[in-house]
Amino acid sequence: MTTMPAEQLERELLETTAFRTDVPTGPFSRVLIANRGEIALRIVRAAADLGLESVAVYTAADEDAAFVSGASQAWRLPGSTAAETYLNREALIDIAVRSGAQAVHPGYGYLAEDPRFAQMVADAGLIWIGPSAAAIALLGDKSRARELAARAGAPVLAGSPRQVDSPEDAARLAEEIGYPVVVKALHGGGGRGLRVARTPGEIAEAFAAASREAGKAFGHPECLVERYLERPRHIETQCLADAHGRVHVLSTRDCSLQRRHQKIVEEAPAPFLTDEQHRQLVEASRAILQATGYIGAATCEFLLSAQGEPAFMEVNARIQVEHPVTEQVTGVDLVAWQLRIARGESLPEAFPSPRGHAIEFRINAEDPGNGFLPAFGRVTGYQPCSGPGVRVDSGIDAGSRIGGEFDPMLAKVIVHGADRDEALRRSRRALAEFRLEGVPTLLPLHRLLVEEPAFADDFTVHTRWLEEEFRNPLTPQPAGQPGTAAAQGETVIVTVDGKRIAVTLPAELPGLGTAAAPAAGAVPQRRAARKTKSTAGAENADQLTAPMQGSIVAVNVSAGDTVSAGDPLVVLEAMKMEQPLRAPRDGSIAEVLVAEGDTVTGGAALIRLSPA
Repeated sequence: MTTMPAEQLERELLETTAFRTDVPTGPFSRVLIANRGEIALRIVRAAADLGLESVAVYTAADEDAAFVSGASQAWRLPGSTAAETYLNREALIDIAVRSGAQAVHPGYGYLAEDPRFAQMVADAGLIWIGPSAAAIALLGDKSRARELAARAGAPVLAGSPRQVDSPEDAARLAEEIGYPVVVKALHGGGGRGLRVARTPGEIAEAFAAASREAGKAFGHPECLVERYLERPRHIETQCLADAHGRVHVLSTRDCSLQRRHQKIVEEAPAPFLTDEQHRQLVEASRAILQATGYIGAATCEFLLSAQGEPAFMEVNARIQVEHPVTEQVTGVDLVAWQLRIARGESLPEAFPSPRGHAIEFRINAEDPGNGFLPAFGRVTGYQPCSGPGVRVDSGIDAGSRIGGEFDPMLAKVIVHGADRDEALRRSRRALAEFRLEGVPTLLPLHRLLVEEPAFADDFTVHTRWLEEEFRNPLTPQPAGQPGTAAAQGETVIVTVDGKRIAVTLPAELPGLGTAAAPAAGAVPQRRAARKTKSTAGAENADQLTAPMQGSIVAVNVSAGDTVSAGDPLVVLEAMKMEQPLRAPRDGSIAEVLVAEGDTVTGGAALIRLSPA
């Protein structure tokens, strides 16, 4: 790999930003956690393991959360929305100073990749647990990160050299690059602000949706256009870099099982890579981080084409949701090392090579039988799995309220085995044991995936496999019913000749009431394989309704417009995800009942069509 000297890249690229390039390090005894939920609790525990005090910040909705009670101190944030609380830079720094914290850990999401916040923390005399504000700004700008990666010798896809300012510019670039293309947010990550256009007729809507979502999620609506790979795998590397110039690539990960370009299953090391592919990924990751003078934990993300060719995608300048799978195969506490690096410690000359295999399952409050719609309610029963090789990272408990204000991830199940086969066997057992009642979750889907040959045996999955090839037998789950689970039927316990037998009755059985909780360990049985589509907003043929509580972020039609079945009429946002609601049939719009910015409740009428 031919690379430009790191010093030259750093001088040419880092110094062009308006942000400070230094990363103050030094001793500290108390750290403020500028985040919530599962990752906040993870940082609380890592700090305690190092003998450090932690300061949690929280909202009224999070008052009883585990990360709040687990921290050394807890301070309530003013306001209730994300913008007023976990995105409120001034309030967070004010609490850090008043609480006596000397350092700030941003976790992931929210302000973790915000260079303005990193700079404000450093300017306040506090230690920022992460890379410099200049490095965050450089790597957070995907067009400049692509330029850096190319100059550092990493493979990159054809794309726009800078941001795209209009749908017309996007269409022109797409013609030059060749369809399909992806329109994606210039800043941020996590699959938000990303839309695919396979034909010229789709580019305007893709540009509008990606820009709108990027603006809401990251405060930056700017997007770029890039060649889109069909059926790629999503591969990444977990890296650590210290303030003394040492960079380690600890392990690869595969994150190909996704919906809406957001990961739901990850594993380490990435299976079925050739030695040459592994070498390319490691060398490219190390070169990119050395070129930016990076400090802290980082993830370099790549796509692996169906032909086996890697292409650089982006760098996440923070800890990742899926970091536990790397911890399980290396024995390295990545969050503790973030804290240690910020204190000025040097990385060892080498970390252990990965041993065994680990898989992580994100337990999101979503209904996989109803188009992955976000789910709300209260957790009425919670019994996480355990046993050899099983770890659960969670931010909830029985009684936790799941609202639409924040991300839908409730917990993560991480399973480790001597090899991938053992990890899968343990995963089947662990997922069957996990009991979470009161809100629909991804648990039924995960129980199916670990039995799916395309994932468990052949590994022919790719980033669109769930949406395009998986034959989903799941039906919508009941929600919000005390003592009930997101189940497929009712489980009855019977005794035959002294033997206890759990019998699961189908929900459609005549005379069966509301679907009840399965016995712990019950796995949903497959029905006749079939494709399912979301019934969101299609309660009857003449009316479009809201499938959940949320905010209207776009209205695409006016009274009198003619529409076809499947046309996107309204875009609803809940749990930081956008859900396009489509016309239930051909017809004309009789009445538009909502406007952009409105907050609606589940079941509210949004659009009325003229009678057929």
